[in-house]
Amino acid sequence: MLLLSAMTLGAAYIRGLTGFGMAIILVPLFGMIVTPGQAVVIAILLQVLIGPVGLKAIFADAHRQSALMIAAFAMLATPIGVLLLKVTTPDVARLMIAAIAIGAFALVLLPQRGELRPGPKETAATGIASGILTGFAAMPGPPVVPFYLRQPIPPKEARASMMLVFFATAIAGTISAFALGLADARLLWLSLLLFPSVLAGNWLGAKSFGKVPPSLWRSFVAGILGLAGISALIRLFN
Repeated sequence: MLLLSAMTLGAAYIRGLTGFGMAIILVPLFGMIVTPGQAVVIAILLQVLIGPVGLKAIFADAHRQSALMIAAFAMLATPIGVLLLKVTTPDVARLMIAAIAIGAFALVLLPQRGELRPGPKETAATGIASGILTGFAAMPGPPVVPFYLRQPIPPKEARASMMLVFFATAIAGTISAFALGLADARLLWLSLLLFPSVLAGNWLGAKSFGKVPPSLWRSFVAGILGLAGISALIRLFN
């Protein structure tokens, strides 16, 4: 339990600082102790528990038009991901989770787009992909993070937009996980025990946000994705 709490504290700090990353870090790490399916469910439950914290400020800072559209499509697509997780063997799930983390890292490294915002089709596709990945790996971030980080917008707006989307996907993921029998009272209780670590880590991360230059913040975000991919790969061969 102490190890899980320490992992959760560190991952929640990253969430508070960057606006994402908690599940991307936690799922591969938790997968060393519990099954991939259980790791995904715990990560989803922790995200829905922390979601309301600071929600008023997040909603005010976010680019609401794109964030709400992505969130709507993601919530509709989340049950598809949960169904995929339910029928996938643990070894295949670990391989796919590793590929997701590494793919997100590669996308963030692409050059920023121009001044124009992504269109409705790209926004909707981002939401669908985010929803499927929420249900399958508790990782809504890989499509959403590049969507915002490749735009020339302030980190404050990017961070808030991502956090708004991730709260919506966590709600959909929680409902789907319980409805399809992947979540149970034991995993909910474990998530509640880990929640103080999430609160503490998220608070520390949020205190650090704004003190980091935008270019360094973007580099840090890319580095977190890279480390998550490496940790997932290491888990495959152990």
